[in-house]
Amino acid sequence: MKTNQRTGIRRGQRSGFTLIELLLVLVILGILAAIVVPKFSGRTEQARATAAQTQIATFGTALDSFEVDVGYYPKGRNGLNDLFTQPRDAQNWRGPYIKNEIPKDPWQNEYVYECPGKNNPSSYDLYSMGPDGRAGSEDDITNFKTKK
Repeated sequence: MKTNQRTGIRRGQRSGFTLIELLLVLVILGILAAIVVPKFSGRTEQARATAAQTQIATFGTALDSFEVDVGYYPKGRNGLNDLFTQPRDAQNWRGPYIKNEIPKDPWQNEYVYECPGKNNPSSYDLYSMGPDGRAGSEDDITNFKTKK
């Protein structure tokens, strides 16, 4: 066989990757993915928790505006709806206090609103049940300090 003088490769001989080389590259990519993916998945939950905190703070501002205008916080578990739709007994309602209907939390659960609150008896309790969807667990995001 003749050898090509420019490339040093014999004619008829193929250049390429061996199966071992391809498997080695796949193993390296797998190791990198195992290191990188968990770091990004933790950021997703952190971003959802921050979004829930921000939404609760926004509700808090709207609820305070409602209280200033009407003289009381909306009562009952469905009180957040009073921020969007005028209740029958609200004389000085100047809403809507939020632009759209009440959104769900980042985990697609309803926000829990109670007035009067168990933790804030003079106002309201407002919280998201967090990633596990259960009220009263450690991952709840609230407008009050939880007792540990």
